Amino acid sequence: MATFEKKVEKYIEEQQLVEAGDRLLIACSGGIDSMGLLHFFIHFQKHWKVELYVAHVDHMLRGEVSYEDRQFVEQFCKDRNIPVFSTSIPIPELLAKEGGNSQAVCRRERYAFFAEIMKQHQINKLVTAHHADDQLETMLMSLTRAGSVNGFKGISSKRPFTVGTVIRPFLKVTKEEIGKYLMEKGGTFREDASNLKDDYTRNRFRHHIIPLMKKENHQVAIHAAELAQNLQQDDEYLNELAKSRFSSVVENIGERFVLHIDRLQKEPLALQRRIILILLNYLYHHSDAKNFAISREILELCKSQEGNATIHLPDQYVANRSYGIITFFQRKTSEGEQYPCSIEMGEWNVFNGFRVYIGKLPEDAGIQQNEAVVYYCNSNTIAFPLKVRIRKEGDRIRLKGMFEPKRISRLFIDEKIPLIERDTWPILVDSNDEILAVLGVRVNDHFSKKKRADDDMVMIVEKSSL
Repeated sequence: MATFEKKVEKYIEEQQLVEAGDRLLIACSGGIDSMGLLHFFIHFQKHWKVELYVAHVDHMLRGEVSYEDRQFVEQFCKDRNIPVFSTSIPIPELLAKEGGNSQAVCRRERYAFFAEIMKQHQINKLVTAHHADDQLETMLMSLTRAGSVNGFKGISSKRPFTVGTVIRPFLKVTKEEIGKYLMEKGGTFREDASNLKDDYTRNRFRHHIIPLMKKENHQVAIHAAELAQNLQQDDEYLNELAKSRFSSVVENIGERFVLHIDRLQKEPLALQRRIILILLNYLYHHSDAKNFAISREILELCKSQEGNATIHLPDQYVANRSYGIITFFQRKTSEGEQYPCSIEMGEWNVFNGFRVYIGKLPEDAGIQQNEAVVYYCNSNTIAFPLKVRIRKEGDRIRLKGMFEPKRISRLFIDEKIPLIERDTWPILVDSNDEILAVLGVRVNDHFSKKKRADDDMVMIVEKSSL
């Protein structure tokens, strides 16, 4: 018993899972693992100076038997004056109504209940009884589904939760060790008969694959826990490196992200993968298994800088490779719907990644970046009002020093504007539809970067940010 407690206590201290004053919510099903967890924290409650609470969810999948589990946990806590929060959730009704995977629905509802209890009672940590055997099962299941490091690094010792933090103090001990500890404590538990069935993937691994591995080496679950911890530590370090390199490889321009292929290729492959995953997290605001599959496609796209290529991503996102860069943006239902737009004189106007100010230069025009470019002109040479539109067939612009107007299509090629961006690029025109500027690219011969004697108007163009 002492060896078990010391092992868990050491792990808790190494991972900094518990601090004096913590309010802990023990997730307790009544099974052998969670009852072992509850006994452990009852024993160490005074040592760590923590407050204990217990939460139990009856999923109503086993009728009267599952309700008896609830009563068992409630009575155990009542006998020891531990506050307990329990509920019954009609999972069969939810499954009949919305379908889906029963384990996933159970988990969703269970954790929603835990979060609500923590919020109501200012509880800062949720404690679960995941152990080394769970870790081994999780790693093998992830390896079966896909070959990502993120999946293979398994369950973490702690992670942020909707409210507070989830901690898992038993990850370095096996189910067998927990069972022996509970028996030595004279504890009792409830057996969930569904754990004996092969209906669920985890149960099939637990009943058929793990026993074969333990025949080869009884310590295989402990080895898996140690491997997972090492992978998590390495991954955390590499992710921090990738974050520090991200801004030198990827630019955020308005609602678009631009990835420079040559810069990415200079990074180690381990950082390349993670930089792309960081980018996908910006696009989708979450990290999941789909992002790993998408990242492989993007890495393939980065293997060449020759020619144009496009891949279509989930949620209307597009990745377009052109001129050594990949532009990521979300395609609108109707690309040109927002144009034409009127220019408000004397105010900042925002168009597809650019801020434009036209008027008299105020004392503080609010220039945000060093990339802002200032142009001067004489207002008598321009027909007002002004507007911004997208390109049209046959568009031409009169450039300083050129005898003939230049075709906009040719200008886009010369300036290496990605093909997929050309149809939505903002073009400034006057009331006669004469092109005054292709924003962020070139201006016509009415404008000069140096102020001339008769210039009385200024135009400032700069990149906008999200």
